[in-house]
Amino acid sequence: MDRLLVTLVHLRLGLPHAALAELYVVDRSTISNALREVRPLLAARGFAVPDRPGIRLRTLEDLFAYGDAEGVELRIDGTEVQVRRPKAGRPRRKAFVSSKKKQNTIKTTPFGDGQGRTLFSGVVRPG
Repeated sequence: MDRLLVTLVHLRLGLPHAALAELYVVDRSTISNALREVRPLLAARGFAVPDRPGIRLRTLEDLFAYGDAEGVELRIDGTEVQVRRPKAGRPRRKAFVSSKKKQNTIKTTPFGDGQGRTLFSGVVRPG
């Protein structure tokens, strides 16, 4: 399984870990581990801005500064992705429980432009 490809498909389509596991014929924990390892590497490199070679958005501050400077209207989206229940005894274990879905989840918040292109997707938090 190509960890980078799985991560990019997840970021682009927002598919749950279980669906990606079925698609790539691996265990869901393999998908979760791949995403956990690759996402920080991609975030450290920064998000490339479409049609603007050389510009990379590494932080929310970079994103908002780019939006202000270029007059880009930013759009915010949010989604919950089901994850395995954290191990017993882990601090903040209950933080992963979503009151909406009544499941263990993480919430991701991608930012895009008016054309629907993802500009930044580095905001992730439990439940």
